[in-house]
Amino acid sequence: MGIYEELKARGLIAQVTDEAEIRELINNGGARFYIGFDPTADSLHVGHFMALCLMKRLQMAGNKPVVLVGGGTGHIGDPSGRTDMRTMMTDEVIEHNCQCFKKQMERFIEFGEDKAVMVNNADWLLKLNYVQLLRDVGACFTVNNMLRAECYKQRMEKGLSFLEFNYMIMQAYDFWYLSEHYGCNMQFGGDDQWSNMLAGTELIRKKSGKDAYAMTITLLLNSEGKKMGKTAKGAVWLDENKTPPYDFYQYWRNVDDADVMKCIKMLTFIPLNEIEDMEGWDVSRINEKKEILAYELTKLVHGVEKADAAKAQAKAAFGGGENLPEKHVSVESATIIPVLVAAGICSSNGEARRLIAQGGVSLNSDKVTDINAPVKDGDVIHKGKKVHVRIKLG
Repeated sequence: MGIYEELKARGLIAQVTDEAEIRELINNGGARFYIGFDPTADSLHVGHFMALCLMKRLQMAGNKPVVLVGGGTGHIGDPSGRTDMRTMMTDEVIEHNCQCFKKQMERFIEFGEDKAVMVNNADWLLKLNYVQLLRDVGACFTVNNMLRAECYKQRMEKGLSFLEFNYMIMQAYDFWYLSEHYGCNMQFGGDDQWSNMLAGTELIRKKSGKDAYAMTITLLLNSEGKKMGKTAKGAVWLDENKTPPYDFYQYWRNVDDADVMKCIKMLTFIPLNEIEDMEGWDVSRINEKKEILAYELTKLVHGVEKADAAKAQAKAAFGGGENLPEKHVSVESATIIPVLVAAGICSSNGEARRLIAQGGVSLNSDKVTDINAPVKDGDVIHKGKKVHVRIKLG
């Protein structure tokens, strides 16, 4: 089985422009492909995770990744999947976020001579002459076709700014520039990027007469696509200072039963024959599958040692052991509500009261019903089935 066939078997490919040509290039290590990441935050999150895994798979098969950090397009903001305009970022914030992305990507992709390269589209987009761009690139686009793109349709009712309307042209220009200067012949992205990617392939063919191809990957957990990477406490980040390894482990440990095998296929590097065996397991082994998923992904992002620790902490939480994450809190009154807030388990006193009223808080093994319940040093607070914290007072 070639890498293209493996990607299909894992359910990763949504659509392609020229399947026969793409299959041959990828299977023979002839793809010089790029994926773009706009620096909208100072950390990658699990919404980027699938693209990183895809790049790693393709590089392992001999293909050459070009990692594009959007220091230029980040000044505009991609309207795809948005109901409103993104918050404008300063130059300093964009540059800081780009540097953070680079450090994280180096854990997944092997950079170096004849390996992967990382580029920043600020290096060419911010130098463009507007009138020249209109003459050279704008003439290759028709407004009629652009307005038919799904990424614009969903914004037309609320209003689409001219700033965002230019995003497709910028992304297409990126592909053309990378084709001319880095030999890129293929672009990958999520299936919400299809219109922008087609624009890039057409621009290359019109301006340079070269072959260019596009492939979109199926967005993970399609039924919950808009929730990708989100929890009640915010995004699930790859930076362990924003999402600790234990929390990252627990995120995957608690995915819906119906999505477990999909995640294992798409994100882990477990061989397909082993995955096929797992699909035949009895339904009673669902938690074992979830533990495998959580461990494999935590190991990939944070390393074996931290994955082992997260797994041990999870077992301790459900089995009453000692190896739990600890929160050191200092409060005037060591009662349940102020401790919940000080430990970061709840964001406010009001949220803490509501959670207790809904039966969502346990202290050690007992459900909390009294909003003034005392908390002692070493007590374990459970928030639902996902959060388990040992409290250290003082």
